[in-house]
Amino acid sequence: MIPDAEAGQNGTMDRRTAGITGGALVVAAVLLGVLVTLVPVMSAPDSGWHDLMVGLRAPWMIDAALFFNWIGGGWRAVLLVPLGFAAVLLVLRRRMEALFALTAFALSAGLVQVIKHIAGRARPEDLLVPSDFGSFPSGHTANAATIALVLWLIAPRVWVAVLGTLWTLAMALSRTILSVHWLTDTIGGMLVGAGAPLLVAALLWGWLRWDRRPPQAELAA
Repeated sequence: MIPDAEAGQNGTMDRRTAGITGGALVVAAVLLGVLVTLVPVMSAPDSGWHDLMVGLRAPWMIDAALFFNWIGGGWRAVLLVPLGFAAVLLVLRRRMEALFALTAFALSAGLVQVIKHIAGRARPEDLLVPSDFGSFPSGHTANAATIALVLWLIAPRVWVAVLGTLWTLAMALSRTILSVHWLTDTIGGMLVGAGAPLLVAALLWGWLRWDRRPPQAELAA
């Protein structure tokens, strides 16, 4: 018997779980933004982490962070990554998943901009690279988390999850090394970037094709 498509990969994820988790992550990001903007005491951990990163800076760390700054922002993040994902999926004849990926990236970027303008948080004064308006949440980190979640939802493998997590954490760390963001900005970016694809997956669950099925399903097929 082939399992219900709603059940996802080996029953570990379903439409309802994706929707609840995605919504909770985005709400958590908004609440965090409210706290860091309105509660002065929340700036203490950010200031401590900022001073730690400044003290640990080494030339190779700055060079690596500048690479992440280049690859994770601008037209590369807005156009190249989403369109690249879609192109690869179209070549693989996975058209609906290509549309899912584009929708997830669009929602993630849109949420980041909305929250940035609502929070209106100032960036650290000693940032090493020029950046646009709004420190919370980190758009670079959000984009990295969206890449990780989109990949995992399309190809749910352990190694995909591990690489996606490492990529997101490295991007978050690079933003604080360059003093472009506060620590909580990167946490907010992770929450938004992970939540957006899950919300889209809940709405467009039938567009995802789960490749790994239980042995019984393979035998039945």
